[in-house]
Amino acid sequence: MHFQKSLPRLPIPKLENTGERYLNALKPLLSKKEYAEAEGRTKAFVEISGKTLQEKLIMKDRASKHTSYISDYWFDLYLRDRSPLPINYNPLIVFQNDVKTEYNNQLVRATNILISSARFLSSLREQILEPEVYHMNPKKSNTPLFRTVTGFLPEALSWYGAYLFKAFPLDMSQFQGLFGATRIPQLNKDKILRDPSSKHVVVQKNGNFYIFDLFDVNGNLLSPGEILGNLIQIDNDTTPFNEHPLGILTCQNRDKWAKQREYLEATGNKSVLNKIDSAILNLVLDKEVLNDDKHQILKHYLHGDGLNRWFDKSISVIITKDGYSGVNFEHSWGDGVAVLRYFEDIYKETTKKPFAHPDTKPLDSNQSVMKLEFKLDDTSKGFIESAKKEYREWYKSLSIDYILYEGLNKEDCKKLKVSPDCIMQLGFQAAYHLLHGNYVGTYESCSTSAFKHGRTETMRPCTEKTKLFCDSLHLNKSSKEELRGMLKECSTGHSQLVKEAAMGQGFDRHMFALRKIAEDNNMPIPELYESYEYKFLNKSILSTSTLSSPSVLAGGFGPVDQNGFGIGYSAFPDKLGAAVTSYRPHNDSSQFIEALHKSFLDITKILSN
Repeated sequence: MHFQKSLPRLPIPKLENTGERYLNALKPLLSKKEYAEAEGRTKAFVEISGKTLQEKLIMKDRASKHTSYISDYWFDLYLRDRSPLPINYNPLIVFQNDVKTEYNNQLVRATNILISSARFLSSLREQILEPEVYHMNPKKSNTPLFRTVTGFLPEALSWYGAYLFKAFPLDMSQFQGLFGATRIPQLNKDKILRDPSSKHVVVQKNGNFYIFDLFDVNGNLLSPGEILGNLIQIDNDTTPFNEHPLGILTCQNRDKWAKQREYLEATGNKSVLNKIDSAILNLVLDKEVLNDDKHQILKHYLHGDGLNRWFDKSISVIITKDGYSGVNFEHSWGDGVAVLRYFEDIYKETTKKPFAHPDTKPLDSNQSVMKLEFKLDDTSKGFIESAKKEYREWYKSLSIDYILYEGLNKEDCKKLKVSPDCIMQLGFQAAYHLLHGNYVGTYESCSTSAFKHGRTETMRPCTEKTKLFCDSLHLNKSSKEELRGMLKECSTGHSQLVKEAAMGQGFDRHMFALRKIAEDNNMPIPELYESYEYKFLNKSILSTSTLSSPSVLAGGFGPVDQNGFGIGYSAFPDKLGAAVTSYRPHNDSSQFIEALHKSFLDITKILSN
């Protein structure tokens, strides 16, 4: 937390800039008549109703200097949503396998991940976890000199010292949400429970729950042999697959689950549920063998069958029988920055300096394994049976596919002086246009963690320039040189929008906060928010998020709209990759992947000499 005190605060954009950016995002989506109407409504908002809201937002922000103007509203947005967590909210990230195949043994890998997670947690609790810093030029700033200079500076000045190195410390406030935490279902609005002194983990196997302490009475981490011994004890338990797996209840509408949880607590299960809630993390040992089947990997980590899951936990580490490992995480408490840092640190340590080895001898520990027993009457069993049926019908309607395109990669894009992120986003626009002949609201998530309590901003990759490029590409009336020129303009514009979003100069979060100010003060909601164009833009048909890291095998999430696509993507050093989800009655992910492959081929031809 060394830089936390001096982190800059998330700026509130000027109202006129927000109006202009909003109209720019609308232009490629609307007809001339619709756009003219939108322009009138936006002008009225900027000049009249928005002004008062802006003043009140600035006043509220000045009174809350410990946080950002978006933080509380964003937590509230997540926790009030009544949609089920899996598919809708919880993303997946899968680790690359260890190149030393013998370390992919399920229990060896589980032991190493638990030890590294406990070490990460201890460094966080003891305030010695290295701060997360974005280095503009790592060779010059990611150095011992940088650490020495900024380390000597007092916390109130430390950020400025980092800035002189062209390094940007990131907000660390979300990291406390990683461990010992669970989202608790409650009517109308959930709450996050955190236990900062938690010592135990919960382990799921065959729909059953087990717990054991990772730390002894003196606070020391158990030895690799003791942790492995506990996991072997759980693995050897011959209890058959639980006929009434309680975890399936976390797959439901939040109000429905809140009422059921209340009933479970009233019928003698309160303390046992608390043991799950307060656990450091949830370790899921699955019996499935995935055999490098990418479709199965994506399905397994995104939703599974729900029978051996607890989707409310902040972090669930899922390990299959053949050693595939990954996380499914609850999203309300934080964003990708904290999870990816944890993910990368764990991967690096478990593959480079593992503590447990294939020949590690299992030992008995004083921290005995306890199996959690629930008191389930016929009513509770009825909840479970109903949830099983409902969830099965829902996840079966999901279509998942992926692309690994080797004709173009991150390095190629950099050599050709075009943004790899722009190339991928152009591919999505061109693919959708190829299938549907139009353009839709597109959401690209962009982190604002360079600011105190920053969350995310929406970057709008569908622009007038991308529309011109896709139209020209599919009309076949432009030369290769003309298309290349358009593509480069798209890249320049795209990079500018990404920069603006990362610097807190988008428009989506600002407009969202202004609406919340109106609601908080019982003021009339401006007409703009009820308009066709505002709703159309915010119906995220293409919801996209990038995740680039050498430790990641796959990442993804569900569609945010029943008519839309969820696209998790990466520009790798050797290829472009994307995982695409959609709902079958409305769309087909495989069809989108085919169109995306064609778009990537077209773009490659344009960029090639």
